[in-house]
Amino acid sequence: MSDRIVECVPNFSEGRNQEIIDAISDAGRRIEGARVLGVEPDADYNRTVLTIAGKPEAVKLAAFEVIKVAYELIDMREHEGEHPRIGAVDVCPFVPLRNVTMEDCAELSKELAIKVSTELELPTFLYGAAASSQDRELLSDLRKGQYEGFRERLDNGGPHLPDYGPREWNDTIAKFGAVVIGARNILVAYNVNVDEKDATAAKIAGSLVRSTGRLLKQTDGRRMRIPGMLDMVQGMGLPLDGHGISQVSMNLRDVSVTPMHIAFEAVKSIVNDHGKDTCGSELVGLVPLSAMLESGRWYAEDGCTSEDELVAAAIKGLGLDYLGPFDPQERIIEWALERK
Repeated sequence: MSDRIVECVPNFSEGRNQEIIDAISDAGRRIEGARVLGVEPDADYNRTVLTIAGKPEAVKLAAFEVIKVAYELIDMREHEGEHPRIGAVDVCPFVPLRNVTMEDCAELSKELAIKVSTELELPTFLYGAAASSQDRELLSDLRKGQYEGFRERLDNGGPHLPDYGPREWNDTIAKFGAVVIGARNILVAYNVNVDEKDATAAKIAGSLVRSTGRLLKQTDGRRMRIPGMLDMVQGMGLPLDGHGISQVSMNLRDVSVTPMHIAFEAVKSIVNDHGKDTCGSELVGLVPLSAMLESGRWYAEDGCTSEDELVAAAIKGLGLDYLGPFDPQERIIEWALERK
């Protein structure tokens, strides 16, 4: 593996058809110098998180091939799923891992966005450190209204038109939607399971823990936002019908600021107040070793100091194996790179 390593995490809008998932994932595997470290489909979200790492130029090419095959195989006019999305590949962030700067990742994002818009004639947005302006940094702002509202946004001239590619609705956009490409620090996609079917307590918890908190509206039109409990966290509650539970789905935008165990215990305390309990949690994609060790220190018994012991304590304390086996050799970025 190269001394310069970048990670890319395309999220594509298919989590049920295994043949399509395999075809899109294999497109990333065909590029020399890039490695697919993880493929995680979710049937309820109807979404798959793909983790690619390797040489910067190779990873950029692998991401392009993933987007290309996703366009060929996914029709957003037929897509349904619980997770917000604006296109067949909803988001495609680059993350610096080793000897790569955030500026490098922003440049990779721009190059990929231009290539996708030029060669595939698809609308592309830039976000995070690659955003073209400060009001375009958040993914949630750029995909507001989701795929279903994208045509109206284009027809109305905004808000937030694509940075590159077509801005008028056509058959290509109707099939694919748009893709948001950007650069960010390591983000941990982390979901806390709640033992309820209708997501009542989960939605309350999601609105309380996320950094933006709640927007209160008065009958006279005045608005006031109440900040949330946790810093650098995006979150929402939703049902997970396939498992008969709900989740508080979160993006921990800086896991050093809000670690996984803080997010887990915050959600647990809120749903407990509403007569519900948590039933483990779920990591989507891969996680840095440092994040697992930090949470492991909270849950570990006295005397547990080795990396293996702390990782095991984190898995048990957070209940990361509740929905399925959790193999740290495959799910921790540093360990996965050593194995591949």
